[in-house]
Amino acid sequence: MRDSTGLGGVRRTGYGEYGVDGVERIGGYAVERELGAGGMGTVYLARSRGGRLVAVKVARPELAADPHFRERFRAEVAAARRVGGFHTAQVVDADPEAAEPWLATAYIPGPTLAALLGDRGPMGEEQLGAALAEALAAIHGCGLVHRDLKPGNIVMAPDGPRVLDFGIARAMESSRLTSTGVAFGTPGFLAPEQAQGEEVGGAADVFALGAVLVAAAGGSAFGGGTPMGLMYRAVHEPADLTAVPESLRPALAACLSKDPAQRPTPEGLLDLFAPESAAYPPTVVAPVQPAAAPAQPAAVLPLHQAPTEAALPHHRPAPALDAAADAAADVAAEAAAADGIVFTASDSRRALLIDADGVFLDSEAQSIQVTWGQISTVEYAAEPGRFLNVTVRLHDGTIHRHLIKARRAGRLREWLEDLPLVLECFK
Repeated sequence: MRDSTGLGGVRRTGYGEYGVDGVERIGGYAVERELGAGGMGTVYLARSRGGRLVAVKVARPELAADPHFRERFRAEVAAARRVGGFHTAQVVDADPEAAEPWLATAYIPGPTLAALLGDRGPMGEEQLGAALAEALAAIHGCGLVHRDLKPGNIVMAPDGPRVLDFGIARAMESSRLTSTGVAFGTPGFLAPEQAQGEEVGGAADVFALGAVLVAAAGGSAFGGGTPMGLMYRAVHEPADLTAVPESLRPALAACLSKDPAQRPTPEGLLDLFAPESAAYPPTVVAPVQPAAAPAQPAAVLPLHQAPTEAALPHHRPAPALDAAADAAADVAAEAAAADGIVFTASDSRRALLIDADGVFLDSEAQSIQVTWGQISTVEYAAEPGRFLNVTVRLHDGTIHRHLIKARRAGRLREWLEDLPLVLECFK
């Protein structure tokens, strides 16, 4: 941890500071624990000065050094504020100019859809589909594209599902890392245009929604296996809808169309999943029950006096909320390992894939997959004829070389610009 003594008894670190009370802070938020960490950055559970829980996402400094990232980070923070918190987590604060830019959103207690499916098994798809379509309509209406909608990014809050992680993740996708040849997202939920490194719009989120609803039904739209296999099937093979009820298959088949233009809009999905004629039971407002015993009078504090721990005992997490935070931490830590970054480059005869698991080299002659634990270095260079030369050196002395031809010189430049940033994520 990088420390230096500052004014007012504050010691600054790489991403935040320690106050005079010894509590580690990011901006004005007191850090309680780490929720998850990965190649993109780290997410912390923290509290505002008023005691509200927030999730603070901090970008890695080496990625923050990319000026394109900073430019897009500022723009995406502004756009995320416009989405609001009805279907997502409300953006409450951000500092795009920090050495390690950060974004604070309201903390939403509750399990992710991935955790819920793991614990309880398949669930109803129509109501979930309507809620997620409504969320995508709100996100797209603000000019945003999520690009990584998946069960792990959907929190099942008490008032309905919330779509998370389009803050820092979205900003990084809009930096140089969105160049052709870099696919952001999670294989199995990636739209074909994402898997091929092409331009991505809101239709990619609709494709992912279709895959999410297949997962909610207990299936997998494109099976299992390696990321390369999942991406290949998403591009070339029809989705497996056998787990989905017959009545929903036409809608999900449309969502999972290979052609973005053939997919329905989120508003169109709302008409399918929840037509306006659908009746809901009337909402009943529960009366406030009187307390069994008179409540203890609240402590009265002088004006301008900061509350102390004794005067404000609720500043510590309540047991139930603390348990929810612990559960969320377990899920986030498991899901954050990959961060949804997949680099791909290919021509008609060869393909390269780099992700959190390692490097996959595929050609007509052989397919080679090596993990980061086996890899000593990954080197790359441009060769005459618009070739990208990638050399993977293993700790045991083995060397694998791969030549991939770009269709145009601009594509080769993009590969060479993106590779160092992607590799930095997996050091």
